[in-house]
Amino acid sequence: MPLTRVYLGVGSNIDRHQHISAGLDALAGFLQQLQCSPVFESQPVGIRSGPFYNLVVTALTDLPLMTLDRKLKFIEADNGRYAPDRVGLPLDIDVLMYGEQAGTFDGLVLPRAEILKNAFVLWPLSLIAPTVAHPEVGKPFEQLWREANIAQQLAPVPFSWRGLELTPRDL
Repeated sequence: MPLTRVYLGVGSNIDRHQHISAGLDALAGFLQQLQCSPVFESQPVGIRSGPFYNLVVTALTDLPLMTLDRKLKFIEADNGRYAPDRVGLPLDIDVLMYGEQAGTFDGLVLPRAEILKNAFVLWPLSLIAPTVAHPEVGKPFEQLWREANIAQQLAPVPFSWRGLELTPRDL
C-alpha cells in the first residue's frame, strides 16, 4: 500500500507528560517520519477536568484508515483511556486528516470538525503544516489560524520527548 500523510491530534489531562510521551513512543513504533508540533496547554472543551496538553503530529503510514484508527484506540486503552475507574482523559489520539480524504468513513468524519473549532488543534496544525490546505475549505492552515476567531486561551509549554525540545522558547 502506498504511504499516506496523516495528521493526528494528541492530548492528555492526567499525568500529561507521561501519557503524551507514551503515546508518541507508540506512534513512533509504527509510523514513518513522525514530526511533532509544539505542545500547548489549554482549558478543557466539552468536559469538566483539569487543563490539557495538546499537540499535532504528522507522519506517513501504510495502514488503511480504519486500521490506523483501531491502532490508535489500542494505544489509548494501553494508557488507561477506557479504564472503568479513570478520572479525566489520560490519552486522546484523533485522526484529524488522512491524506486529502473528506467524508464519513465507518462513522469517522474527515477532516475532523475540531480543526476549525478548537485553537488547541488549529494553532499546532498551522505550525506543523502551514502551507497544507484544509481538504474542504481549501485554505492553508497558517491562513486559517490567522483568520480564526476562536475564544480559547492557549499557552505554549516546554516539552521534551526523546531528547528533543518540541516547543521553541520563542513561540
